[in-house]
Amino acid sequence: MGNVLSDVISRAKIIRAAIKQLLELSKSYDDLQKRIDISPGLPVKNPTKSFWMDVPSPVASHRPAIFPGYADVVIIGSGITGTSIARTLVTQSPLNVVMLEARETCSGATGRNGGHIKPPVQHDYQVLKKKYGIKQAQIITRFRRAHVKEMLRVADEDGILKASQARAVDTLDVYYEEEMFEEAKKAVADWKADMPNDSLDYAVYEKEEAIEKFHLSPQVVGVVYNMAGAIHAYQFVTGILEKLLQTHGDQFYLSTQTPCVKILEPTSVNPYYTVITTRGAISTPHVVHATNAWTSHLLEPMRTKIVATRATMTAQRPGTSLSPSSLDGHRSWVFYDKHIGYDYLTQLPSGEHELMFGGGFFQGGREGALNEIGNANDAEYFTGVATHLAGALPILFGERNWGAEMHPNPESLNPSTEWFEGRVKAVWSGLMGISADTLPWVGRIPPKLAGRAQPPPTSAPSPQPKLETKKAQHMVKSSAPPGEWMAGGYSGEGMGLAFLSGEALAYMVMGAEREAKLAEWFPEVLKVTEKRWRKAKVEDLLDELE
Repeated sequence: MGNVLSDVISRAKIIRAAIKQLLELSKSYDDLQKRIDISPGLPVKNPTKSFWMDVPSPVASHRPAIFPGYADVVIIGSGITGTSIARTLVTQSPLNVVMLEARETCSGATGRNGGHIKPPVQHDYQVLKKKYGIKQAQIITRFRRAHVKEMLRVADEDGILKASQARAVDTLDVYYEEEMFEEAKKAVADWKADMPNDSLDYAVYEKEEAIEKFHLSPQVVGVVYNMAGAIHAYQFVTGILEKLLQTHGDQFYLSTQTPCVKILEPTSVNPYYTVITTRGAISTPHVVHATNAWTSHLLEPMRTKIVATRATMTAQRPGTSLSPSSLDGHRSWVFYDKHIGYDYLTQLPSGEHELMFGGGFFQGGREGALNEIGNANDAEYFTGVATHLAGALPILFGERNWGAEMHPNPESLNPSTEWFEGRVKAVWSGLMGISADTLPWVGRIPPKLAGRAQPPPTSAPSPQPKLETKKAQHMVKSSAPPGEWMAGGYSGEGMGLAFLSGEALAYMVMGAEREAKLAEWFPEVLKVTEKRWRKAKVEDLLDELE
């Protein structure tokens, strides 16, 4: 009788614990819903220090004394999206452009990510094919893969190839779980069958060969190999902006520490948008939102369509035996050991060859991960994720491949920054803009989704082309009809989506979609439409986390 009673009590405790856990998880979802229903606000003033910004750019705090009262185009945001848009507009048209940044130049996600240019196309292709059809799936895939070549081309053209560390790398998707590896192999096979010429660089390596060839942990069950890219995105972006200011100073204006607090629609007195900033107001026929995670601060109807989500990054010193595995900065990785989430890694090709290691979103616990969604505070980071990242690398590579811990090189320490002296040199956070339907939002914003009326067509700028240069000579128009535009919602894959999205958007603003042949290379399904807006449900995305 005593044993039966003890068993009943034990089961009751288990049931109570399960109910308590369920209630706590339910509360987490309730809290999450409240967070994503409110504005992400303006970027916080005291973000965590990103290792990428160890040496600030000369344009980090660019802020001319005279503030313009008018611009043909106002771009809000100075990351990779805004920079791509500005570069294309300024070099391909006579439009004058003002870029506004709430903090320092490139202080958002672009200056805080992992430096990967590595779209996971084999994972996504079948889903895209089923949802959008084979033609759009293939256009999206080629669009994503084109980013490596395009960003290397731009870095070379602008003379920042060395400074930006833009390079091609071989890259590994590393699997530690048999079922996941089998799924990956099927995905690769299906994609190769549909796009054989595009997937020539992809290869699958089984356990023993993968471990021996790539110097990986004995726990690895297989690898998918292909070519990708890596970059110092902060120096890439600031290098482009510095050149634009030097060579097109009469056409391009950058103001940092200038948050945009409000946008007013046209009136009978002023036929333009009025962009209200902390430095004053600017009239413009074109407003471009390049703020990604902060999009819904100024575009309230986009709330729950692009959701700010905080992620954690680290810079770590490699183990003394890691060179055969890492190739000292010429290899990158994604590590898969769970069905949801992954870790990602690049390595710098110089200095202490720091490992730029991020991810761990679910390793801090499902409830902890939920707390990061809708969290726009990059002044802090999630300790659960940071703890995982701080200890994972020797396990992922295998202790023998890792070797002893590397001692810091005093010459590599910036005296103005107190980086840590152990394996983990720096920890910081950054914000992703998670799209409710997982695809970026790029294009003209319908007035209903902007929440504001558009300026009349007669307010469109019509500057004279500078015929002594190549600007605008192959473009039919200097500007499309006035309106608001956006590019964002990259869902953590900004390096493989943002730059060409920015270029495409710039051609849309110029009214030159046909001349730039966008239909051939830009995915139509990324455009912003009311129909897409109605269908995109963040609840569908959250269901995948259950």
